[in-house]
Amino acid sequence: MEPQEAAGAAGGGGAGLPELELPRRGAGEAGAVAAELEARRSGETRRLVLSRRLSGPLPAGLARWFPALEVLDVSGTGLAALGAELLELPRLRTLLAKNNRLGGPGALPKGLGQAPLARSLRVLNLSGNRFAELPAALLGLRGLQSLSLGGNRLHSIPPEIQALSSLEFLYLGGNFITSIPPELANLPSLSYLVLSDNKIQSIPPQLAQLHSLRSLSLHNNLLTYLPREILNLVHLEELSLRGNPLVVRFVRDLTYNPPSLLELAGRTMKTRNIPYAPSDLPGNLVRYLSLASNCPNPKCGGKLAALCSLFLPVGSSVSF
Repeated sequence: MEPQEAAGAAGGGGAGLPELELPRRGAGEAGAVAAELEARRSGETRRLVLSRRLSGPLPAGLARWFPALEVLDVSGTGLAALGAELLELPRLRTLLAKNNRLGGPGALPKGLGQAPLARSLRVLNLSGNRFAELPAALLGLRGLQSLSLGGNRLHSIPPEIQALSSLEFLYLGGNFITSIPPELANLPSLSYLVLSDNKIQSIPPQLAQLHSLRSLSLHNNLLTYLPREILNLVHLEELSLRGNPLVVRFVRDLTYNPPSLLELAGRTMKTRNIPYAPSDLPGNLVRYLSLASNCPNPKCGGKLAALCSLFLPVGSSVSF
């Protein structure tokens, strides 16, 4: 799932709302943009799209001109700071501010976590900006369901992210993240986690506690193994691992060291749940099956076949 889909994932896309759009016309003077917005003020507009290049923060007066605003899209406007006017939008549910210059001091307004906005905002997309760390101000947005910070300059995920207990969608792909804090497992509603295109070397086994997780994207990292506990994610429907050393090695081993007939027979017996008695099979196959560790995920349905087929002993890590 890509960042632009986050709004849909959390139910905050704003489709069908009364809308106003200021199309792109080159760089706009702050006063000219504000004058045009004021001239088109409406108490019924609930979705506002600004495509005009802005020379400053959000125009002062925006909350007065559009008091019912629920969705604000200022993507690609060149903003380096959102400004204090953002705090005056108590009904805002979706803020899209992709592909800007946000990330420096003052990029987010002071008091963000204490403003009424902290309770109303459900979807926040700050992908394609310049954040080197996850802003502490975001941790006060306790009602947030979807957070996208892909394509920034993040090097870590703060343990305090567990404060966003309502989060369902988290997109942190395309950064420089090297590790995942175990505290990430304390997000009970998290369904979509995207950590692709980073520099992550290992996955904490605590992620198996994300019982709502349906999609986990880890492709193009530096993973050499996965903890066996990952198979306990009973609702997981999608696991992306391509472009990691573990996958490269697994494919190489399959090429040069194909599985034996014993392994193939054992995998077939396990994946198809074929009943058998010890007297029905050769002794070596019976011993092999008795040592095998079947996938503990009852809802796997073959979606994790590459992992489940390895049958590692209890306590081992999946490595391929």
